[in-house]
Parts: sequence; C-alpha cells; structure tokens
Amino acid sequence: MAPRHLSAAVALAAAAVVMNPTAAQASPPGTKDVTAVLFEWKFASVARECTTTLGPAGYGYVQVSPPAEHIQGPQWWTSYQPVSYKIAGRLGDRAAFQSMVNTCHAAGVKVVVDTVINHMSAGSGTGTGGSSYTKYTYPGLYSSYDFDNCTAPITNYQDRGNVQNCELVGLADLDTGEDYVRRAIAGYMNDLLSLGVDGFRVDAAKHMPAADLANIKSRLSNPSVYWKQEAIYGAGEAVQPTEYTGNGDVQEFRYAYDLKRVFNNENLAYLKNYGEGWGYMSSGVSGVFVDNHDTERNGSTLNYKDGATYTLANVFMLAWPYGAPDINSGYEFTDPDAGPPNGGQVNACWQDGWKCQHNWPEIKSMVAFRNATRGQAVTNWWDNGGDAIAFGRGSKGFVAINHESGSLTRTYQTSLPAGTYCNVQNNTPVTVNSSGQFTATLGSNTALAIHAGKSGC
Repeated sequence: MAPRHLSAAVALAAAAVVMNPTAAQASPPGTKDVTAVLFEWKFASVARECTTTLGPAGYGYVQVSPPAEHIQGPQWWTSYQPVSYKIAGRLGDRAAFQSMVNTCHAAGVKVVVDTVINHMSAGSGTGTGGSSYTKYTYPGLYSSYDFDNCTAPITNYQDRGNVQNCELVGLADLDTGEDYVRRAIAGYMNDLLSLGVDGFRVDAAKHMPAADLANIKSRLSNPSVYWKQEAIYGAGEAVQPTEYTGNGDVQEFRYAYDLKRVFNNENLAYLKNYGEGWGYMSSGVSGVFVDNHDTERNGSTLNYKDGATYTLANVFMLAWPYGAPDINSGYEFTDPDAGPPNGGQVNACWQDGWKCQHNWPEIKSMVAFRNATRGQAVTNWWDNGGDAIAFGRGSKGFVAINHESGSLTRTYQTSLPAGTYCNVQNNTPVTVNSSGQFTATLGSNTALAIHAGKSGC
C-alpha cells in the first residue's frame, strides 16, 4: 500500500455462501505459480488477454484491480477508495466481471482479486455505481459506529495501535475487530467467491491485525482460498510481515527493493543465495515482484523506464526458485496519479500507452521456463564476480544473464541432457554436448534461457 494510493474496495454485504463448484482452487506456489497483474485493465480486456496470451504462455493466475464501487475521478487510486461492495467500478460491472472469470478459467488461468478491506473512502459524493456516501457513512453498509475511534492519519510506524487503528492517508479506517464489520467484509469476499474467484490480494493488510484477518478468512465459503497479503517490511517497525504468514502468502517487498540496488549499483554475483539467505521470509509463503503499481511510481524499485535492466530483473525472478512471482503489467505515466488510458480499455498491447510487460517476449518466455523447472534446485552456479551470472535448475533448465557493458563468450557447464535446445530469449538453437556443456556469446544486457520443455526453435 502506498500513500494516498491505498486500496479501498471491499465488500458486498449480501454474501453468497456457496462457492462456485467449478472454480479452480488456488494456492500458489502451485504447478503454475506466476501471476500477471493487469493493473487497471477493464475486465473485458482481461478476458481477451487470458485467451490470447496468459493461458498459452503458461501463466497460472491473473490479478485484477479492485472491482468494488469507488469514488469518482480519473486517477488510478480512486479504485482504492471503495464506497460500497457492489461490483460497479470503472473497469466493468458484475456481468463483465463474471464473464471475465469464466473466460479466464476456460483458458486455464485462475483469477486473483485485489481487495480493499482495511478502509473505505475519504470525502463525500456519488460513487461509480451511483451510491451516495460521506466519509464514515455508506448507506446500507457502514455507519460511523463501524470505524476505528482514531480519526487522525497514521504518523508513527513504531506504534502498533497507530498503524492499525488510525487512518491510512486519511481514509476511513474500518474497525475489523467488530463482528458486523467482519461479516460485511466476508460477505463481499464470499460474493466474489460465488462468481468463481480463486484468490485475493489483501490490500493494506499491515493496517489490520492478523487475528482480524484470520477471523474474516474463517467466515469464507472456502476458508482455504489463496490469500496474498500486502504487508510492507520496515526495519524496527511495530508490525512485521511475518505476523501474517499464518493466514497465507505475504508480499516480500525487500526482494524488489534489493533487486533494484543489486542491478543498479552492486554485482549480480551477490544473488547466489537470494531469498531466505538474505533474511527474507520463507519461500513457500512469499509473494515476489520486480515492481508493483505503488513501487513503480514511488521509485523504490525498478520499473519499465529502466529498459533492459528491468527486463533482466524479471528474467532472473522467473528463473530463480524463490516465492511466487507477480509480473506487473501497467501503462506509461509521467504523472504518477494518472489513471489508465482509455478508462482501462486495452485495444492492443503496446498501443495507447499500455506497456503489457507480461507480454514482452523476454519475460513471457520465462513463464514456461519456470513451469518446466519447478521443483528443481539451483545447480551449476557461475559468476564472474561482477554482473555476469549463470545457473541451472537441475536437469530441466539453465539460464545466463549478462548485465556487463560488453559482450561475453564462454563455455557453460550444465546438468542438462545432451541435445539441441532453444534459447527462449531470442529463439536461437543451443547445443549441449555429452558433457553437459555449451558455448555461447551473450551481448551486453541480454540473457539466455534453455529448458527441457522446448527442444527446438
């Protein structure tokens, strides 16, 4: 969650208590654990992308932006200020949402919803679905009694009560310790489950006690549904991400922060024990990313403007066996508040400012690499002490990354069976000999990736 751009979409109070029996159950990391985060895409555009790109590429999940009715305005962060739990935001209505879920499931892609349940909106007015609201009063859903007593902004991250009971950037903070509030939030999430949703990204989880979230999750029609919680690590802070691992996955922000520092200012050789060896949460409960919608705007991570460096960081993340990866896919911006082009309608990738990082060939091709190498340990690590690294994934794959300023030619040792493979980064053949070796030249800021799932080009 980030200042003023915190999520706020939450619950339709009328809960549908029976989950759609045909909905796939998600609990990444699964056999396909990569999520394409289609930030601020209209549901109709998401549906088409599931069919044309995500399913065929092997993405396991698509994450959609908050669907609940929210405040009006062109900025992207209006999606994170809910005013009701009706599916009536700028990205599509209930019918469009249901159609998207069905279409994505038919393409083999599960659906994760970004859910805003920590807070409601600031201000007053009429929402995107026609609901009237004032701060602390959302007719038919919440009244002033349902909010925490602290009505001042959060100022002290060393104080647990301040972080979890006061207002994130001035947004009305729900009292998630209250039974009625818990029922209302569970009602919203159960409604989404009834439409076939497979999981939730819980926005601003750090601002709600883990026990409150556990109680809400226990009320769901599928209490074991996948949860990915946003809890940003801060050294010495009162609330720590590890508190939330009992509920489900937690986003490991340090992974993204450190990738930026290593790729920009340090040596890729340092990545040899990336993950738990760096003090991060255990791999099985961690959601990872190179950037997300907040961090690409606040400068704390790499983003699309970093070009080849950004691409290589995503290649590394997808090749490296730690956490469940998100690929952020957004749009160009100069104004960090700017909302999506065409109100979220994507007519085609790489038009109208849509960046479609999930469809960049160098990134998209690594999704199949990750699926093919699942469960394989890192083997045959090599580095030059600087910005050139290579490593295998057992007998299933091998990747080399050259982030040096010049080209690099060398012979690599792998654990792959002899044969001809396809470098999925540029669709050129790579021949591995009977000793498991191949020789290749990598240009500056390029990568090579071969795996058992793709033998020829």
